[in-house]
Amino acid sequence: MAGREVVRSVLLDTNIWLELLLGQEKAARVSRLLSETPVERLHVTDFSLHSVGVILTRAGRLATLSRFLNDLLSPPGVSVVRLSPEELRLLPAISDRFELDFDDAYQYAAARCRGLALYSYDRHFDRTDLPRREP
Repeated sequence: MAGREVVRSVLLDTNIWLELLLGQEKAARVSRLLSETPVERLHVTDFSLHSVGVILTRAGRLATLSRFLNDLLSPPGVSVVRLSPEELRLLPAISDRFELDFDDAYQYAAARCRGLALYSYDRHFDRTDLPRREP
């Protein structure tokens, strides 16, 4: 298809998932990205899963959390990325170099170490050497 970028494997930051789950302003864009991207190319960090769980639980959205986890993790599901102990040791240097907080450094390291395109609405990633994309 002329003019369309070939979608490579992508890491979706926490805020991308929350945009959809909470029905926020850009939810339709996220939904379109998810429907146009083969599931085997979608990745989420374990950190994002935990963060979404905390936020939805605090918001009293347990049914939404349950649907999210069932949809996300049912085969064939989105791949969950976990940093190894060696990769975790990189986070302080990444935080310092790019002025990122821990969760952003975690997402950066996961995308960089796995060669994934990073999708996020967080502009903090614009300070890094990893291009940030939006749906």
